[in-house]
Amino acid sequence: MAYAAGVDVGSTQTKAVVIDEAKHIAGRALIDTGANVIAAAEQAFSEALKSANVPEEEVEYVVGTGYGRYRVTFGNTQVTEISCHGRGAVHMFPQTRTVLDMGGQDTKAIRVRPSGEIVDFCMNDKCAAGTGRFLGAASSALAIPLDQLGPTALRAEHPVRISTTCTVFAESEVLSWLGKGKKIEDILQGVHQSIAARSIGLLRRVGVEPEITFTGGVARNIGMIEALQKGLGATLNVSDDSHFMGALGAALFALDHVLAGRAPAASGRPS
Repeated sequence: MAYAAGVDVGSTQTKAVVIDEAKHIAGRALIDTGANVIAAAEQAFSEALKSANVPEEEVEYVVGTGYGRYRVTFGNTQVTEISCHGRGAVHMFPQTRTVLDMGGQDTKAIRVRPSGEIVDFCMNDKCAAGTGRFLGAASSALAIPLDQLGPTALRAEHPVRISTTCTVFAESEVLSWLGKGKKIEDILQGVHQSIAARSIGLLRRVGVEPEITFTGGVARNIGMIEALQKGLGATLNVSDDSHFMGALGAALFALDHVLAGRAPAASGRPS
């Protein structure tokens, strides 16, 4: 049995996935990226190998992706995270035609073909207001752990309207609403709705076609899932492995190389 792997080095977290020849996930790992990107890639890959109980020499090809993909020094090649999220999403949910990838520093709207090939995409390259970083600012201002933001927001009865379009000022606005006596859950629901509105704007720029698959670390936030579904009027595909979708896509591209190397060569004899 041969294996392939993908390592997705994100701004906040690094993910690694090992798959077998049948395209099943054999192992996965998730760690904080930290300051040493090369070390993060190596550690994530090592932990994914342990999770899969697979020795490194049995992994025939490794693809790096994410903003730090060129720092995956042990990898064989690199593929953009846009291509990897599209490929991973279609593998996980074959009817996917639109992908929303929301990470720590950016959000990408991607439209794909049935094969997973990219048709169009756009991203919030000028502002982090529609990303996980915006949630991080709210988490810091309210002293609430990131994993509690979504469940807390769902308890809201009268959401406030978050008007700032800049993450730098998000903390100030959150504290301002708190000073006016607004409930924490109403403030957080406003934050989620603000991010959802910006993300939906990106999706509409590329064209929203069902099915829609939500990927990236923020896909673990139930409050964001609810806000997006309400704003879109549609149900999102969300997997327990949504956080690993980029790494999975990279592993699938790696497996393509493995299988292509085994394809029988043409004989070259005239017919």
